[in-house]
Amino acid sequence: MTYTPRRIVVLGADAAGMSAAHQALRSARSAGEEVEVVGLEKSTYTSYSACGLPYLVAGDVDEFGELVARSPEQHREMGVDLRTGAEVTAVDVNRRTVDYTQDGQVRQISYDDLVVATGARPIFPKWMYDSSGELVPGVGAVKTPEDAEQWIGHFTRKRGTDSDASPETVVVAGGGYIGVEMAEAAKRRGYEVILMTRSRVMSSLDAEMSELIEKELVRAGVRVVTGTEVIGLQRAKETGTVAGISGSDGNFYPCDLVVAALGVAPVTDFLPREVVPMGPSGGIRADADGAVIPGVWAAGDCCETRHRVTGQWTYLPLGTHANKQGRVVGQNLFGAGTAFGGVLGTAITRFSLGDAYIEIGRTGLSTAEATRAGLNAVALSTSGRTASGYMPEATPITTRVIAEKGTRKLLGAQIVGGRGAAKRIDTVAAAVWGGLSVDELAGMDLAYAPPFATVWEAVQLASRRLADRL
Repeated sequence: MTYTPRRIVVLGADAAGMSAAHQALRSARSAGEEVEVVGLEKSTYTSYSACGLPYLVAGDVDEFGELVARSPEQHREMGVDLRTGAEVTAVDVNRRTVDYTQDGQVRQISYDDLVVATGARPIFPKWMYDSSGELVPGVGAVKTPEDAEQWIGHFTRKRGTDSDASPETVVVAGGGYIGVEMAEAAKRRGYEVILMTRSRVMSSLDAEMSELIEKELVRAGVRVVTGTEVIGLQRAKETGTVAGISGSDGNFYPCDLVVAALGVAPVTDFLPREVVPMGPSGGIRADADGAVIPGVWAAGDCCETRHRVTGQWTYLPLGTHANKQGRVVGQNLFGAGTAFGGVLGTAITRFSLGDAYIEIGRTGLSTAEATRAGLNAVALSTSGRTASGYMPEATPITTRVIAEKGTRKLLGAQIVGGRGAAKRIDTVAAAVWGGLSVDELAGMDLAYAPPFATVWEAVQLASRRLADRL
């Protein structure tokens, strides 16, 4: 009788997928089990930093290769049967088969275990498409290497001639992390920028923190339009490219390019929804060990996850989560019994242009999120310095801490400030992760020296003042 090794098919070859694939190979070796790991990837790129793309566009990163952790060839050399250009079209969970197209041919592969790690795609409203269903020239997201290449091409075209004129104005639709980062990239490339958001800049933060960010963007020359949604697009008659957009405020905004920074949606449309549990976002709801249904596992941006503070399902696609979830799945395919601990939504970015510079960090729940979760939240913002005031390194920092009245439990925090401010969010994230109170964070033994912090570290000062109020 011919022995057939256990086959694990992984859909997607970025953070979650390849973390799962290589951990499965390691786990199999440890268990003394022979295994075949096959990866199916729609694109020709693997294991790259999507978060680094805005900095590639801005010119901070010289070439795309610097963002690649492992190429397809490296994955193959390490034991993964990786098939690029393979787009999954259907999964039959009863027959345990996957249908996909590659090189223009329809193919099918069977599996013993399936790992779904297909990630997410950018959200494109209807107004971004032309009558043929294609994106209007000059409109694009910043999600893939091809996207980045397109934006670099737009931003570096020679100015000043009728035949090859560069766009002068860029509209960034969306005020989240990618929106802020692409506003920086466009300004640094020498273009006028209109950042338009239907609510506030960085609306995942509380309003007073958003205001601090908006002021710095405006100081850098970004025109910020809040409370306004893009509702239409006008094209140039001669070229068919973008000529301007219409806002829900009734105004028309002439522009030459539009960055779609309106978020992402899980890629799960090929799965049978009557069998695979999904949330309203379309994200798969896997157990903490990554299991979905017998023989099917999931990890990464195609999944909803449990929020560690509320216990509720949420959609928070981040590479940090994807890598951890992939590793958990790779272990549990061989019975390790490990669990993904949930998410806090910890995130960080910055805006840097000339003298304008601001860092942004957040973790846990905002005040609005805590209220929606039914928690009696109290928040307080405290202004301070990142270092002792007499040191040249000292920059302003505003720390907003949110806690639950009664239990005094930390619920979240937000930090906005100068150089060295935002990474302090990790201290609060660790405290929220551990279920600490504001009093416990205020009393922690944190490092102090004049170039790095004040005697009362900023997050501890903010926690102490909130504790006093409670």
